[in-house]
Amino acid sequence: MKLSIVSPVYQAERIIEELIKRIKLAVEQITGDYEIILVEDFSPDNSWEKIAALASTDSRIKGIKLSRNFGQHHAITAGLDACSGEWVVVMDCDLQDRPEEIISLYNKAQEGFDIVFARRVNRQDGFIKKQTSVLFYKLFSYLSGVPQDGTIANFGIYHKKVIAAINTMREPMRAFSPMARWVGFNKTAIDVKHDERFEGKSSYNWGRLINLALDIALAYSDKPLRMVIKTGFIISSLSILYALLNVIFFFSGIIKVSGFASLIISIWFLSGLIIFILGIIGLYIGKTFDGIKNRPLYIVDKKTF
Repeated sequence: MKLSIVSPVYQAERIIEELIKRIKLAVEQITGDYEIILVEDFSPDNSWEKIAALASTDSRIKGIKLSRNFGQHHAITAGLDACSGEWVVVMDCDLQDRPEEIISLYNKAQEGFDIVFARRVNRQDGFIKKQTSVLFYKLFSYLSGVPQDGTIANFGIYHKKVIAAINTMREPMRAFSPMARWVGFNKTAIDVKHDERFEGKSSYNWGRLINLALDIALAYSDKPLRMVIKTGFIISSLSILYALLNVIFFFSGIIKVSGFASLIISIWFLSGLIIFILGIIGLYIGKTFDGIKNRPLYIVDKKTF
């Protein structure tokens, strides 16, 4: 039985050596037949040099360097395309996902599960990040119509048939965890310990987080468009009722002079609503445009194998 460990790497020059050391200690308790695939996502530090040096001393360490920064989930895709294990572990490189938990994930999978997600019991993130994550997953659950668990990210173990199914999904908007849920199969989750980042800070700033959230919401749901239709119908209905009410008030003598304020408010409100609706439609059109370009999900610059 071969085990593959896939990890996207970004700004992890001082982490990689410890990451590999702990992965080896954990995985060798399961099997001696394994590979560690590190996908360097055009990191500005010397992460690639570190990966290449370690790979030169151990053929089980495989490095992939992308030609530019494609993003975490595209880097994961590159690793999944290259892996060959019967079971595949996907994990982040910052050691918040503890390699020691791979043993528990694998043991749970042997009970007959195709997917075992790692559920982070006590997330070692800042208060604001945790709260915004909770808010995002509640909103995402509503928009997608599928319950989403904010304590589950990419970390988990997946059977090769699950990875094969995920690899058939070549849409440009990538989000590994929702994709793993979407393909189905027999899945479960176990509680794992979540550590603090081993070194440095997360490369995800607010802009990148918002863009990721927007991409996921647009890729996995058409509910925003349905909400726009409902909102338009409600406003149209209310406008008809308001018009009838004004006619009644006019003939009953309640309205002596037509109001300027109500006219301006109506124009501003409806104009803003129209722009908002066009913006949502434009986002979907833009994502469709990105999809029909049919560009590669990533471009490999170098490999160590």
